[in-house]
Amino acid sequence: MTAFVLDLSPLTNLTREQFYRLCEANPDRKLERSPTGKLIVMAPTGGETGFRNFRLSGKLFVWSEPREDGVAFDSSTGFSLPKGGDRSPDVSWIPLEKWESLTPEQRKGFLPLCPDFVIELLSPSDSWKLGTEKMAEYQANGCRLGWLLDPKNKRVGIYRGDRPVEILEAPDKLFGEDVLVGFELDVRFLWQ
Repeated sequence: MTAFVLDLSPLTNLTREQFYRLCEANPDRKLERSPTGKLIVMAPTGGETGFRNFRLSGKLFVWSEPREDGVAFDSSTGFSLPKGGDRSPDVSWIPLEKWESLTPEQRKGFLPLCPDFVIELLSPSDSWKLGTEKMAEYQANGCRLGWLLDPKNKRVGIYRGDRPVEILEAPDKLFGEDVLVGFELDVRFLWQ
């Protein structure tokens, strides 16, 4: 998915409320907002990336659903991050306590929190640099575990709280560690 970043500052500083209205007026577009108010417009993914993303979401769903200790989300879910950005990770998860703390109205809109777990899957045209910036933003907002998956270069960036990023070259499996206890994801299909 190719992303275009638009700096609207010569015209306006895109606020969260303006961004919400823009999303409502363009429901068929995938939009994000940086903490500084830049508008990020993403094109639809190609078939290969869409299939991979669906597979990743499905594997997290299959693990999460019977446990009933958290809620998993797909790439269409928006999160209003505490430090100002509005993002839609490809796959995400929050503990059940966070979900239950939200009001029914909050659950209908962009969720006003940062997921505890995120996956960002780079498509062939995506930039590793922009991916790492997005992951650092999740990390700065309290994400406890994040995976940046780069099939083109067969690498994974693992983001854990305040720890340095760990880069793995073509791993067979990734583990949910103490965030998604017992979750193992076979990622060999990404490298084929």
